[in-house]
Amino acid sequence: MSGLVNALVIVAVAALVIVRQFRASRIDTDRRWWLLPGILAVIALREPDLLGARHHTESALVLGAELVVALAMGAAWAWTTRIWVERDGAVWSKSTKASVAVWGAGIGLRAGLFGVGALLGIHQDSAVLMLGLAATLLVRSGILIWRVQSLNQAPAHAPAYGDHVPRSPWKERV
Repeated sequence: MSGLVNALVIVAVAALVIVRQFRASRIDTDRRWWLLPGILAVIALREPDLLGARHHTESALVLGAELVVALAMGAAWAWTTRIWVERDGAVWSKSTKASVAVWGAGIGLRAGLFGVGALLGIHQDSAVLMLGLAATLLVRSGILIWRVQSLNQAPAHAPAYGDHVPRSPWKERV
């Protein structure tokens, strides 16, 4: 695919994901949660210019750093997502204010990596961003599914990092 088509796919998927994350949405553990990230990864890996031709090593290092940021962002996003079980057994999720910070930090780090690559003269294609988005979505979905499966043994509401959880006014002695 051309760079323009890749950019449009990235923008469309990112917009869809960002808009949906702040609305309560039902988590279906029977779905193929890995399908969209898998499709994005296949599209990205098919691109011939994933690694720059002139700066192969530096390009691979920048790609590796992008993937590390993407994996960390996906994990942080999953852990800052609130999940709960309704009375009918349906599991729901909604991102928290801490998720906004995760997205901001992730975008900032990715922009910094792009800047470093540009300073080194590395040609960076949109396939790198698409592969990073695929990694982010895959890790987030995997962790959310794992958290949902652990809800069967936990209370009905699993707090996310950044949630305001009221604390007991006294500590229990052990």
